[in-house]
Amino acid sequence: MSELTPDEIRRRRLARLQGASEQSSLPVTPVSPALMTGDIIQPSKSPLSTPQSEAHQKVQSLPSPNGANMDVDSTDTTGESQIDKGQSQMDVDSGIETMEVEEHPEPKRKRNISVGSEASEDQVKRSLCRVFCISWEELNSTQNVLYLREIADVAATSTTKFSDLRDFVNQIIMEAIIKLQETTTDSSHGETKLPHSNEIGYWQGTSYHSFREFSSKITVNSSAELSILKYLIDCYDRVALEEKNSPKKTSIPPMSDALFIARHQCVSYSALALQGAFTQTRTHTGYSPLIPFLLSHNLPRGFLSELVHTYHQDMENLHAIFDPVIQYLSRCIASLGLNNDKYRDYLSSMVELCSIKTSNSRPICNLLVEQSNWLPEPVSQASGMEVEKLTLLGPFLGLSVFAEDDVKVVDEYFANHHMSQDNAWAIYKSLMGSLEDVRTQCFHIIHNLLLNTPTREATLTLISKILERNAKRSQIQFDERFLCGDGFMLNLMSVLQKLSEKIDLDKIDIYYPFHHTTRISLAGKSRMRFTEKEAEEWGQQLCVSSAESSVKFSTECFFLTLHCHHLSILPVTRKYQRRLRAIRDLHRLISEMEAAEPQWKNLPTAHRSREQLKKWKSQYQRLQKSKMCADAGVLDKDMLLRCLSFYTRTADLLMRIADPANRCQVVPLPKDIPGYFSALPEFYLEDMADFILFALQYMPVGLVEAEHRRMTQLVLVMLCSQNYLRNPYLTAKLVEVLFVLQPSIQPKTESLNVELLMSETAINNLVPSLMKFYTDVESTGASSEFYDKFTIRYHISIIFKTMWTMPAHQIKFMEEAKSGKQFVRFINMLMNDTTYLLDESLDCLKRIHEVQELMDSPAKWNALSKEQQQTKSRQLSSDERQCRNYLTLATETVEMFHYLSTKIVEPFLVPELADRLTAMLNFNLQQLCGPKCKNLKVKTPDKYGWEPKKLLNILTDIYLHLDCEDFAKAIANDERSYRKELFDNAIDCIKKACIKTEDEINSFSDLQNRVEAYVVQKHKSEMDYGDIPEEFKDPLMDTLMDNPVILPSGTIMDRAIIIRHLLNSQTDPFNRQPLKEEQLIPATDLKLRIDKWMEDKRKSS
Repeated sequence: MSELTPDEIRRRRLARLQGASEQSSLPVTPVSPALMTGDIIQPSKSPLSTPQSEAHQKVQSLPSPNGANMDVDSTDTTGESQIDKGQSQMDVDSGIETMEVEEHPEPKRKRNISVGSEASEDQVKRSLCRVFCISWEELNSTQNVLYLREIADVAATSTTKFSDLRDFVNQIIMEAIIKLQETTTDSSHGETKLPHSNEIGYWQGTSYHSFREFSSKITVNSSAELSILKYLIDCYDRVALEEKNSPKKTSIPPMSDALFIARHQCVSYSALALQGAFTQTRTHTGYSPLIPFLLSHNLPRGFLSELVHTYHQDMENLHAIFDPVIQYLSRCIASLGLNNDKYRDYLSSMVELCSIKTSNSRPICNLLVEQSNWLPEPVSQASGMEVEKLTLLGPFLGLSVFAEDDVKVVDEYFANHHMSQDNAWAIYKSLMGSLEDVRTQCFHIIHNLLLNTPTREATLTLISKILERNAKRSQIQFDERFLCGDGFMLNLMSVLQKLSEKIDLDKIDIYYPFHHTTRISLAGKSRMRFTEKEAEEWGQQLCVSSAESSVKFSTECFFLTLHCHHLSILPVTRKYQRRLRAIRDLHRLISEMEAAEPQWKNLPTAHRSREQLKKWKSQYQRLQKSKMCADAGVLDKDMLLRCLSFYTRTADLLMRIADPANRCQVVPLPKDIPGYFSALPEFYLEDMADFILFALQYMPVGLVEAEHRRMTQLVLVMLCSQNYLRNPYLTAKLVEVLFVLQPSIQPKTESLNVELLMSETAINNLVPSLMKFYTDVESTGASSEFYDKFTIRYHISIIFKTMWTMPAHQIKFMEEAKSGKQFVRFINMLMNDTTYLLDESLDCLKRIHEVQELMDSPAKWNALSKEQQQTKSRQLSSDERQCRNYLTLATETVEMFHYLSTKIVEPFLVPELADRLTAMLNFNLQQLCGPKCKNLKVKTPDKYGWEPKKLLNILTDIYLHLDCEDFAKAIANDERSYRKELFDNAIDCIKKACIKTEDEINSFSDLQNRVEAYVVQKHKSEMDYGDIPEEFKDPLMDTLMDNPVILPSGTIMDRAIIIRHLLNSQTDPFNRQPLKEEQLIPATDLKLRIDKWMEDKRKSS
């Protein structure tokens, strides 16, 4: 067989290349042949074997020398060109049929005679040789360029006409690509010294070596595609180098034309390489050779923008080029965590792609929403989790520090849960910085999607669907397996916060939650005032009366952000606090079991106990590690400050809604509650209160700042206008906020608390409002109302204690005492609570005393069985916890009695209260000073807050504060507890404890003498009426009625008894219907008959 000539070899290689493109098992994305001829257009059909194109795009402007994004018009300036079939010719050197297209008219050159910088034809060609690192002249051993003998003839005949330059550049690139395809090796570093004339890359034989380095964090596999792309990108870079070295010559034709063509053709052929035109067709989910350049951030300035700009109107090719890149970034970041900073490159690459903008669009953003996994339909009941794991952007938002989301963070940073606080905070700060970077990058991605008009709707739909599919996160308990992770939701919340920062509240449509096109759902949500039925009826009326109107983005963004907080930061903080309680409880269990080991170590169940202890310790370690991860995610100062800022603006909006005319500057608010406010979900206010409580505990300094005080103002306004809220537990939550602000609870907010309590709104309204709620909370409708009321009233008592020290509020207390009935009801509830809490506290102390006494007697204790000992120990622990709680509540209640009685006396001694008050005081005095007081003695009383001397001092002070004739008579009426010996014992205890002055002791003794005189007088005047007729008896207490009244139900009762009942519950005791004192009708005839019967009895005796 005769030897083939070099030309024949080249033709056969091109034929094989063409055949490979045609016979690929997967269809090749077609590209316009004009690219192969050098025409500056967007590729549209097959690169090597397609019919010639009939359209091309004329270049409107040259790219700036610095490679900045190109600004072009959004409309194509294309024209139909009639192809001259006779002009088709075969390129002798390359063997590729060059398709002739419409020639651009020869541009008229404006020669600047004064400058004289126009390049000659030889200079143009030499510049192109430097750009493409080639030569058609004989090489010597010191040159590191590609020798292309085949283009010598083309170079000799080529001119500086635009069409000739285009064909010449096209020929150079194709010849270089063929050489690269023949090369089987690729290297990022040359084996010979880099020539001084070229700082980017060089040829060594037919192998091109680029000095464009890839990041050490990524793995790069050598391939022909990568070699081609490296070469083309380096050539693109060398164009900028030429422009930098010769700014004058390169700014005017023909040099500017030549470099523009070179730059554009480098981009166009890069696009062909990325689509697999020179090797094999690539699927949309395959690996793209562009990825290592993106992740290494080593693309020349402007290259990516020009690549996108060139194809932004050809979506088919744009998909073919960038779909593999987009999918790869999403797929790979899903396997990364914050323990590996590789995620930064993937995030920044996606941001870079989304930021590329043409005249009126962001093409990559358009591609994102067209991806099949942009928002796939749910395929299981875990639709919330699917949003994080299966959507395109889910993995970007899913980067998290929480142990439940990514165990790699735990293993990397918190393997040792015993690290020092300093080391832990150093790690926290590092992770918080990483999180802030993630959130900022995610914000840029979503912000670009929202700025891009064609993708805004799809992006808002994605956000709303995320919230919709994770709606169950608002529940107190939810199955985390089916919903997005905490990290994902907090990242989304942070993105929405940044989007909402500059929204003008005046431009928000407050009716959006009820708009027919709303993206949020209020179904099943409790409302501020309305019932569910009332809210539905009001919403229907609103839809009928309101005109059709479009909703602005600012409105949608604000309300989506508000609902996102409901599903993110609030569930996360609740979970964080539950975890802390679990850690404390587990630590207590471990300590108790270890302390009790001598008791169980010899039992048959000892092995099981040891296994249980081991299990608890392991669980404790896991919880500690989980807590440390959560610290970094939840206690992030930047995130918490953004939440405070957002809720401050929400508070401002709610105040505008509640009182449109005055914006809550006049309190109490108008009696007519706006329907819109009544229909709002109560979690808008409750979430704010919950977050304030969290911030007060973990970042109180943020609340003290002036810009965040709008929230506490709203809390105060709502407490003083309780008719605006239907749920008493929501009001209780607001009371708790005010309670935590008190300096005895949170000293860091003292200035804020003083400012709030000394405001005009608080001075005029807070005392009566809190007193009313103190009494109203007696009945909340909840099954736990009996125990809930003690906590709520404890909070109010702490607030009152602070307010009593302020003269302005003290005056308001006294005004309320003079006003009558509400204050009497308040005192009645105070007495009820004091009675119950002291009884429970003293009972617990007695039980603790008994067990401790038993344990101190080895004979008695050892006589018990092991099971009995364990039962007693558990009972002791339970009593100790209850005793602490009850004594805390009881002490505050008694102290409130104490300071109120210093200046307020009359309401305590009204007929319906006086006897009960003295009976309560006498009973507790008997407990402290009676013969059984030793039963209250316990070890380490401070552990339970038990201070008997202090309690005795307070009780005797109350006797002295209320000392008057009516009070002495009321004490004498107490036949259950009062004895002369009681006061004698009390005086002895007072003297022994040295808690009273001599004058105070004398006053107390004088009170005793007067009481004793009334007792004697009472005994003399008492009369036994014998059998009382049934009609004269009170049906509730079965005692003789003194002042009978008729209830609306027709039942007759004694006025004193029904009034006492109404102080506790404003209902008819027989049918539970609402009842007020004004509805009682005197039974005059019956009273006359009773009086006559009593008179007859006295006469007969």
